[in-house]
Amino acid sequence: MARRIRAKGLAAGRIAAQIAEEIHETCGPQFGTTKIKSHRLSHGIALADVIEQVRALFERDAKPPPGIGETLLSAYESGLKRPGPEYLHYLCSVYRVEPLGLGYDGPCICGHGHRQNGVTGIPYREYGPGSMNLPRDDLYFPASSVEPNDDSDEEHENILRRTLLELLRGNNALKLDGPIVGAAEGIRRRMDETLVRATVSPNMMDQWEEATLAFGRQYTTTAPLRLLCDVLLELSAVRNAMSRRQPTDLQERLCRMAAQLSGLSGMIMINLGDHRLARSFFRTGRTAADETGDRALRAWVTARESLVPLYYGDAREALNLAKKSRDLAGAVSCAAQAMAPVVEARALAMISGVDSKKEVVEQAKRALSRARTAFSQMGNHEKEDMAFGYTERQLYFYQGDVLTKLGQTLEADVILGQALDKYQDHILDQTLIRFDQAQCRLIDGDIDESLKLALAALEKLNVEYRTELVMQAAFKLGESIAAKDPKHPLLVAFREELRKPSALGERSNGV
Repeated sequence: MARRIRAKGLAAGRIAAQIAEEIHETCGPQFGTTKIKSHRLSHGIALADVIEQVRALFERDAKPPPGIGETLLSAYESGLKRPGPEYLHYLCSVYRVEPLGLGYDGPCICGHGHRQNGVTGIPYREYGPGSMNLPRDDLYFPASSVEPNDDSDEEHENILRRTLLELLRGNNALKLDGPIVGAAEGIRRRMDETLVRATVSPNMMDQWEEATLAFGRQYTTTAPLRLLCDVLLELSAVRNAMSRRQPTDLQERLCRMAAQLSGLSGMIMINLGDHRLARSFFRTGRTAADETGDRALRAWVTARESLVPLYYGDAREALNLAKKSRDLAGAVSCAAQAMAPVVEARALAMISGVDSKKEVVEQAKRALSRARTAFSQMGNHEKEDMAFGYTERQLYFYQGDVLTKLGQTLEADVILGQALDKYQDHILDQTLIRFDQAQCRLIDGDIDESLKLALAALEKLNVEYRTELVMQAAFKLGESIAAKDPKHPLLVAFREELRKPSALGERSNGV
């Protein structure tokens, strides 16, 4: 059957990867043909041919002959074993596809593409190792396999052995690079898998819950990208435990952590400026929260999700999501009861602008009043949690932001000043507060003071905190100032500050 599919595919001018996909779809249900075997059949070659090609690639790269043979490759094709990172790379090279095309999650260790032109509709182009310019469809966070993998373990150990040999030879220039970190994490993950093979111990569950809360506390003090890596590694560990049958009470606790970690990942993605991935994480968070039946948790995820369209999309969508969050919370006293009305007020202010009609201003202020009432009814632990709760300083900040957008500068100034006094950390929110203060000065016609405040705010930012969220606000403020006085002498210094390196890399100055 595979021969017929291959012959017809070649006659129709299809490439090998497309033929492999058809073989898998046709033969898989009937014969259990795996994706990796489908690729060999699409090339019309035997196991021995693949082995010889892998050996030739090892020789080309000046590596010792590999231990892979027909028995091991047959085990890969039958699904009994999974290739280690190195063998997977060379099999991808032979078949010119990505790991996902062979049926394996995650990117290749080489950091660039193997794909042939036209395989998935994305033109093939070569990427250097470690490139951050991969197409979005090529970005995958590595997912740990459910079953232990001897080949992966062996590859991780080999990486550490080679490193140790280099150190013993006196090569002290070695650094903690990607392969070493990957090997260390791989071994740690395998140990966790062994420990939780049957079920999750109460101690491990407690540690994961403590780690989740700790990440929430670090949200205000840790650079976004660094925190994202830690959160995602923990999310992967939770996913690993959820893939096995657990007692009902433990499964519910795991779902809660999955919802919190996914929501926190979405929040970090907002700060980093990737609204597409932010939405994806919030969607995952909603799915996990639905499994718990916890109204407060479901409402929290939805309220946090409403910030994506508020910052990067349609304010009306943010308004709808905020109302949905409020409905989900119902009569339950929780963080979302305070957070959702504030988002409603901010969305209304964005829709109407500084020339708001009186009824819109009153509507927004009523929403803020509901938020203050809900905040007073929250538990103390929620009032102290910046990530999973809602703090007084956040309430002050967002009230000031609403009043600024409505053009109510006198009230906004007072509340923004109170908010800034309460912030001792979280440089991102501090910067946004200072931008709101600068916007108030601009609305009042004091362009000189507006630029001074904005410039001082930017100068306090280190490169890792110059994220899309902050820089977008800076550019918008700069454009508003330039529209009123394009020749103001301080604009030159402000533009120079905008040109400094950021977490986004180089970008053009649009002010």
